[in-house]
Amino acid sequence: MLNKKIKKLLIGTNNKGKFKEIRDLLPKNIKSYSTSKFNLKSPLESGKSFKENSLIKSRYFSKKTNLICLADDSGLEIDFLNKKPGIYSARWGGRKSDFKKAIKRVYTELKKKNKSWKKKKIRARFICALSLSYLNQKIACEIGKVEGHISHQPKGKNGFGYDPIFIPLHKKKTFGEMKSSVKYKLDHRYKAFKKIKKFL
Repeated sequence: MLNKKIKKLLIGTNNKGKFKEIRDLLPKNIKSYSTSKFNLKSPLESGKSFKENSLIKSRYFSKKTNLICLADDSGLEIDFLNKKPGIYSARWGGRKSDFKKAIKRVYTELKKKNKSWKKKKIRARFICALSLSYLNQKIACEIGKVEGHISHQPKGKNGFGYDPIFIPLHKKKTFGEMKSSVKYKLDHRYKAFKKIKKFL
């Protein structure tokens, strides 16, 4: 079955922003489904890395639906905070993954570490692990990264998550200020998707 072209694909996320971004990257001939169509809650992410958590999700959702599943695990690493929040990026927003709360926490942690943090260039990166699984079988798992730094204040209403505070390398705008068509060509998810596309 896995040697044939994929016609149906479950996008294994309950995050609407991620769902839209992944769906927009998919070839038009693939019919995509969301986890909400099957009323599925997300599994416990007990992995120690983005790759492990991505595979937990793609295998879990595939077994629940009998569909091939493409799942993402992604987050923000800030060098000044010892690479935190990392795999706990969504969890910094509390039980409801409220990213306004998560962004506030980033600024609080930076201030705790150094009151004059705004005088420094705070290096950071977004990382995305995309995995493709059918039932228990891993088809592929790829990583994409985009380097940048933290904005001194949130800017822009586009995107989702930490997009308003992340400025990619050699750019002046945050992901939150960019049009999605521009962001999609630069971001970590697109870079991971370029590597995994050959399996679709």
